[in-house]
Amino acid sequence: MSLRIIRPGLLTTVQDRGRHGLQHLGVVPCGPMDPVALELANALVGNRDGEAAIEFTVLGPEIAFEADALISLCGALFEANVGGVPVPANRPVFLPKNSVLRTGRALLGSRGYLAVAGGIATEPVLGSRSTYLPAKFGGLEGRLLRAGDALPLSEGISSLSLKRYGNLENRKVMAGLRTVGWSAPALTLPEREPITIHAMEGRHHAHFDAASQRAFFEATWKVSPDSNRMGFRLVGPVLARAEAFEILSEPACFGTVQVPANGLPIALMADHQTTGGYPKIAEIAAADVPRLAQLAPGGSVQFARCTLEQAGELRRALRQRVDSALRSLAWDYQA
Repeated sequence: MSLRIIRPGLLTTVQDRGRHGLQHLGVVPCGPMDPVALELANALVGNRDGEAAIEFTVLGPEIAFEADALISLCGALFEANVGGVPVPANRPVFLPKNSVLRTGRALLGSRGYLAVAGGIATEPVLGSRSTYLPAKFGGLEGRLLRAGDALPLSEGISSLSLKRYGNLENRKVMAGLRTVGWSAPALTLPEREPITIHAMEGRHHAHFDAASQRAFFEATWKVSPDSNRMGFRLVGPVLARAEAFEILSEPACFGTVQVPANGLPIALMADHQTTGGYPKIAEIAAADVPRLAQLAPGGSVQFARCTLEQAGELRRALRQRVDSALRSLAWDYQA
């Protein structure tokens, strides 16, 4: 059985948690821009953390299901309906065979995740189903999803979905739509803009002049429309180096902030290159990267200086909130 893409939306790809441990070979992790939302989406339909789902950006897809399916929508809040009936976010929803899910524009945030019981069953590449667009592998033929695509689903998805839905507490029917009366928390949606993102001074922070060092942490930056899964280009004051210097290319990671020759920083995102030769003015705290990923083009952000120890505390606090949400679901799903 499969799901069929009627309308792909924007920047719609298959993503799981990524292919880690291969950066030394030049293979980037890829994976979700908002890993917290993907983890919650999978948990809501009883999947293991590593199952593949669909990620979409700003404008969601229209999808037809060839079989009964238990689904969830997490991450950004999108207009979504089945047969004109609104589909609630952050809840498991049981869709009967031949249902058509229509998602529209994002109302809050920018990246949504559609998880299906059993996961998207495309062929893994190097241990992951994540799509890496620059190298054209993973997901479905290494590309964006388009109209007419069919994505394979788990074998026996109908019986699996029905069984898992039957295990849920507080089931309810809303205008004919089978769901539940509770929802998981939205942990990464942006609050009132500009959002505050914690960042540590990068390896080359001291190489920038004093005015640029202050400006990075004091200015309000906007996400450029010329941004993608590789990096968010930030528009604001031009950052200048105190003196001309060259650096050797060195490892880069999700959340590294580099400054190219034009002086406008780039926050590296999920599809970042494995190494980079631009100076690093900052490293974003890992706990705040998912919230940054939820900013749409034109969204605004300010950076708050933090230490490595504080970044570690933020990460532990986020992990505790996620784990608490997972425990509160308290279902006995059976594969």
